[in-house]
Amino acid sequence: MNINYFSGSNIISLLPRRNETVFPALREVEAYWDGLRNGRPVPARSDINPRGMQAALEFTFILERIAPGVARFRLAGMHLTDLMGMEVRGMPLTAMFTPESRAEISKAIEAVCETPQITTVTLKGERGIGRGSLDAQLLLCPLKSDLGDVNRILGCLQSKGEIGRQPRRFKAVATTSRPLLGAATEEAPMMEGLTEKGSPIPQGFAEARKAYLEQKDKMTPETPSTEPKPVRPTGKPVLRLVPSED
Repeated sequence: MNINYFSGSNIISLLPRRNETVFPALREVEAYWDGLRNGRPVPARSDINPRGMQAALEFTFILERIAPGVARFRLAGMHLTDLMGMEVRGMPLTAMFTPESRAEISKAIEAVCETPQITTVTLKGERGIGRGSLDAQLLLCPLKSDLGDVNRILGCLQSKGEIGRQPRRFKAVATTSRPLLGAATEEAPMMEGLTEKGSPIPQGFAEARKAYLEQKDKMTPETPSTEPKPVRPTGKPVLRLVPSED
């Protein structure tokens, strides 16, 4: 089930507000990631400093997208190791999910890197002998690699409940997303009316850009003339007397 929140809606869900208190690590990681943007749609992997989200490090991880819908762990906090009962570094993210939920997670990975967007997935732990109730939430935030491609993901997975002695896998219950469109960006349009990929700029941005260019033209100083200036005669000035009729 997908749940998307749009501004201007008459229906307001209390679920996101509740999750802020139940899963505070996700809010901390998202706020840290948002602060790294500094006017850009997506920050770089090299911008990440663990000290900036120290309280949430055990729930935090970094993924590398290696194929469409496939991302593996490059770094992972201890909470993920506890959930799986083993070191997860090098494993695909989908290994933490039940087979019926893996397509949903693969779709989320693609959307985070290609749109790009922030995605939050509400999770439910798989039940069984020695595996009690376990609720969790997953956060995925896009990052750029050193080459400029969006193929890294800063993530956070926090659970509430008893993990138990056996490895835990999750079912995806609901997905929410926040596209990063309309953000201030270093990647300015290459052509007027078009974005870097050739798609039209939203009308409001196109009009603002046109007004800016017109104002810029008015403020641009005129190019100095290359014509030679008239040369004044050198020497003493000549006095001319004009007789009056009186």
